[in-house]
Amino acid sequence: ACICAILVTLLDTRTVPGELKWAANPAEGGWEEVSIMDEKNIPIRTYQVCNVLEPSQNNWLRTDWIPPSGAQRVYVEVKFTLRDCNSLPGVTGTCKETFNLYYHESNEDRESYIKESSFIKVDTVAADESFTQVDVGDRIMKLNTEVRDVKITVKKGFYLAFQDVGACIALVSVRVFYKTCPLTVRNLATFPDTVTGADTSSLVEVRGSCVDQSEEKEVPKMYCGADGEWLVPIGGCLCKPGYEEQSGACKACSAGFYKSKSSDAGCSKCPPHSRSLRDGANVCDCHTGFFRADADPPSMACTRKSADTQTVNTEAKALTKNRTLCLPCGSDVLFSPDQTGLLTNRVVVSKLRAHTHYSFIVHARNGVSQVSGAGASQSASVSLTTNQAAPSPVSSIQLTDVTRHSLSLAWQQPDRPNGVILEYEVKFYEKDQRERSYRIMRTFLRSVDVAGLNPLTVYVFHVRARTAAGYGEYSAPFEFSTNSDPFPLIGEGVNSAFLLLSVSGVGILLLISAAVFIISRRRSKYSKTKQDVEEEKHLNPGVKIYVDPFTYEDPDQAIHEFAKEIDVSSIHIERVIGIGEFGEVCSGRLRAQGKREIYVAIKSLKAGYSDKQRRDFLSEASIMGQFDHPNIIRLEGVYVDLCKHDGQFTVIQLVGMLRGIASGMKYLSDMSYVHRDLAARNILVNSNLVCKVSDFGLSRVLEDDPEAAYTTRIPIRWTAPEAISYRKFTTASDVWSYGIVMWEVVAYGERPYWDMNNQDVIKAIEEGYRLPAPMDCPVVLHQLMLDCWERERADRPSFSQILNMLDKLIRNPGTLRLGSEVCVSVAPEVCVPQWSLYDWLQPIGLERYRDVLAAAGYSSLDSLLALTHQ
Repeated sequence: ACICAILVTLLDTRTVPGELKWAANPAEGGWEEVSIMDEKNIPIRTYQVCNVLEPSQNNWLRTDWIPPSGAQRVYVEVKFTLRDCNSLPGVTGTCKETFNLYYHESNEDRESYIKESSFIKVDTVAADESFTQVDVGDRIMKLNTEVRDVKITVKKGFYLAFQDVGACIALVSVRVFYKTCPLTVRNLATFPDTVTGADTSSLVEVRGSCVDQSEEKEVPKMYCGADGEWLVPIGGCLCKPGYEEQSGACKACSAGFYKSKSSDAGCSKCPPHSRSLRDGANVCDCHTGFFRADADPPSMACTRKSADTQTVNTEAKALTKNRTLCLPCGSDVLFSPDQTGLLTNRVVVSKLRAHTHYSFIVHARNGVSQVSGAGASQSASVSLTTNQAAPSPVSSIQLTDVTRHSLSLAWQQPDRPNGVILEYEVKFYEKDQRERSYRIMRTFLRSVDVAGLNPLTVYVFHVRARTAAGYGEYSAPFEFSTNSDPFPLIGEGVNSAFLLLSVSGVGILLLISAAVFIISRRRSKYSKTKQDVEEEKHLNPGVKIYVDPFTYEDPDQAIHEFAKEIDVSSIHIERVIGIGEFGEVCSGRLRAQGKREIYVAIKSLKAGYSDKQRRDFLSEASIMGQFDHPNIIRLEGVYVDLCKHDGQFTVIQLVGMLRGIASGMKYLSDMSYVHRDLAARNILVNSNLVCKVSDFGLSRVLEDDPEAAYTTRIPIRWTAPEAISYRKFTTASDVWSYGIVMWEVVAYGERPYWDMNNQDVIKAIEEGYRLPAPMDCPVVLHQLMLDCWERERADRPSFSQILNMLDKLIRNPGTLRLGSEVCVSVAPEVCVPQWSLYDWLQPIGLERYRDVLAAAGYSSLDSLLALTHQ
């Protein structure tokens, strides 16, 4: 079981009596210490600042010196409230909704002023919930709680600092603590209270000490994890002889009990004719007149005469067929638990022949005969004749003939008839009836002709044999189907290997597949199952028959037949509600053309799926698409996106798609529109791979001021850093988003930053991390992505420059070779090498025209410029 971490508090402002008196810079006009009442009406000291009308704010607040008490990583919990900038009129461009957390290590508490350059940034902290003036009137301000960790490894103590850059914020409480793995006992070893390591992934190895009256089996070790939990217990201790484990300690065995070895599970009661008179015994002493042999273990009962048997050997002999001679039984006769060395007075003998005379001799040996002076061994014998037995089951059944209304079957004699077979009994029934209604036939032969059957129906057969001793057990079920053809499919001259096809588990259409499959393959692309369903519909007109989609060679064919494809623009995903077998399950709304909007559940296929997962996913939709009932979940439709073509497009096609998106974004930027939500999910693609930018729900017209700021909830993975931190959305932030879209297209729909959470994405980008090149991505395309992800907005290309770059790449496809060493730039002049005519034709699949062009006088790229459309 998990033993939770212990949190050791170093600072908690809620428990500090009186004023905090932290250092503030500037001393006036910045952070202000005030008293408020907390949720329990207890007065606490807090700091607040709200200089939202003045630009370029830089207000610092520093805590007192905090000794870490041996901790190498501490945690800072900040509870705060923050005012929504939208609720403050006239603060556009000056109001912020974040603050920064810093720390500085120091050996002594002597620093009386704040030296900003000496502090190291921990994180930019944003509020999940902000309040407005209305909230203040109702006294329902939202309280945010954020926790950050800080690595302390150099000095004896540290300071924390909070930087305000223009927010309206109040620090309600600040708590600093570290984690320890608590004192615990595991595998009879004690592990002391241990401070966690310096890194979030570090494990501190701790050696345990064996508890009293125990000894090491293997060196006991555990690891203290960064979260304060003990992990990976290794080794442990065992209670010494005479002691057993109870509630994590070693307790002495009571009188009358013993434990001889530390590896024994626990104390055992003294064996017969022995006793222990004290606690903690490791062996029980024999009563007077009773003994143990030297080789006897402590668990052996004490004995005094040969009748108290130590081991038993059993010998069996069987009478020959002429009943005149007994011979030793062979290895086919089984003794359980064994034939020799028995410590009990019971043995089970099996695999005997029926109606046979056997003689058994039991030899008993006493282990203490020499010690007690008693006799060495005794023996006894018994003779008996086994009864007649029923025969063993029939092992296999073969189909010898089949028609529309009859089946002919044959089988071999049971492996162990146990006498003369008097007759065979055949039980059969329709598979769908599941033995609710069956028929019986009896025969003296090892074959039977079953007539009066329904056409194209699967029947289940069981066969058993009877001797004078009675019926044996039925054979395993064997399934065979009648034919739909009035002429026999299998008759005389058929290869016997083919007849063995009909074994347990063979499907209903096995027998007709050989006749129908080739014909149907020649006539159309429909599967065998589809033809069989048509026969079922003919036999049962008006009844809709379920078709198993797994019988289709191509799952896309089943999807097109049983499910309708819907336009992705009619789907609105609202939130994730769970995780299914194939990917996320979301709730949302569907607004099909000409129909009212309905609420739906949306199942998705996760990225990186295998061919089997895709087939299973589409087959599930094909199954659901065949059902229509008020109490069965209804399939509204399917949408198959670009991911199904993973790896099927050429680089030129992908670049062409990216060019279309860039062209659309250039048009929007020329009209002073900022999209704010550019992502692959908002790009619609038609059958000709023409891309159209859509979803303008977050778009805003740029005002005259290109630095205008907007506030709203934003898609972190696609958004530029300045838009996240300062809510500044411009055409340059759309260029950042375009770089993410490029990565999505070349990666065939992979999720940007994979499973990283939003906070990790923000931190990684701030530290300079950028997405690596997708598989098989040309160098020039990844470099263009990196240009779009420049930290400074002014360093990013414009959409006009991006469009020119993509046009030149399309005109020079050799530059798109994987790993090409080319000079890459988004400047108007792009540096590319000179290519031969073949180098230009080969990447676009037209190399076969090289000789034709050369014969017509076109031998270089320059000469191709003279070509006309005709």
